Amino acid sequence: MKCKRDLYYVLGKLLISFSDFLKFIPDEKYLSIVYRGYTGNILDLNNPKGFNEKLQWLKINDRDEKYTQLVDKFEVKNKVSKLLGFNHIIPTLGIWNSVDEIDFDLLPNQFVLKTTHDSGGIVLCRNKENFDINKTKKILRKSLRTNFYYKGREFPYKNVKPRIIAEKYMEDDAQNSLVDYKFYCFNGEPKFLYVSEGLENHATAKISFLNLDWTFAPYYRNDYKTFSKLPKKPRNFDQMIEFAKILSRGFKFVRVDLYEIKGVVYFSELTFTPASGWMAFQNIDQDLAMGKLLDLKKE
Repeated sequence: MKCKRDLYYVLGKLLISFSDFLKFIPDEKYLSIVYRGYTGNILDLNNPKGFNEKLQWLKINDRDEKYTQLVDKFEVKNKVSKLLGFNHIIPTLGIWNSVDEIDFDLLPNQFVLKTTHDSGGIVLCRNKENFDINKTKKILRKSLRTNFYYKGREFPYKNVKPRIIAEKYMEDDAQNSLVDYKFYCFNGEPKFLYVSEGLENHATAKISFLNLDWTFAPYYRNDYKTFSKLPKKPRNFDQMIEFAKILSRGFKFVRVDLYEIKGVVYFSELTFTPASGWMAFQNIDQDLAMGKLLDLKKE
């Protein structure tokens, strides 16, 4: 059974890789094809039950223009700073419309470059002495040319203006890499989170789902390793929960991503369709259990 699931997952990823050539396919039909590819199941948008299936329903039926600002990695900072305060926003060092506008000489020795309109498109510079500018430009140019919307038909990304931002390089003395705390919020309430470490290297990255009482939650992803023991609980965990409540208010579902760096909670991003609704659950029961938490009828 696991081999069959893995085969479907590979098929789904293959379909996504050809998304630029499938733009002519209407959204509902495209999502049905890719969902079948990833899961092996027929997408039922009339009576969605699993978490992945309900996210596909939201892609079709929840298309508020306000989402455009909320997934724009630059514009969202203005919104969130008004709710949480500027001290919880990672500083922006610059913003540009094209790679050629960037003056790398003016950037500090360490920084992070991101494209504002997609998932990914991130380049870390830990030391300018061995930083490959030409390689970086190629990565960013490719990202700028891509409309991320067409990969998973995620409406929030459709009209985001493609730009590049530089951010302050953030690091925590207590950790080798930043730990992400990603809160799954259903109808305005955080129910659980997952903790991830080392996502810049998929082969060694770890992800584990946790309940809000900091115990392991019964959800697992096939595509990542898990923590062998409970990761260290952040000092400001209660504040993180409160921030997740504030930022998820008014949404049927949103994932609120946060960091804790040197004792301060920082906003990372808002994600409305994690893994584009193709999450590789360990089994269908976990998908269905998570799906029960999402009430599509509730305003």
